[in-house]
Amino acid sequence: MLRGERKHSKKRDAILETIRSTISHPGARWVYDRLKSRIPGLSLGTVYRNINIFREEGAVVSLGVVNGEERFDGTVAPHPHLVCEGCGRVLDLPGEVQAGLTCALPFEISGFTIDKRKTVFYGLCDECRDAQR
Repeated sequence: MLRGERKHSKKRDAILETIRSTISHPGARWVYDRLKSRIPGLSLGTVYRNINIFREEGAVVSLGVVNGEERFDGTVAPHPHLVCEGCGRVLDLPGEVQAGLTCALPFEISGFTIDKRKTVFYGLCDECRDAQR
């Protein structure tokens, strides 16, 4: 095994696949809850450790903390997100809206080279907005 190369394991592969197979932008507890019945001996700590490894390796990205829990995305190409401040739901910004926000990276502005970005829009989903009415 090369230095820095990680060994695959059934647990590690299942954790990554669970994150990549959903559009819900899950937190570690969500991943753990989906896998604990299928993988004997899985601990929440194992899920956190592996997600941190995936983040360091670039296999997942952190969207930051939403409603007290760090959330992750298995789609690592930069794209904007919508976060509901009511329920904590996280969605990808629809593609037709993204087209108007796209800029080629890297680019320079005011003597600063920008090589990546993270765009997050906050508001209320339809369900939370309707519940407030």
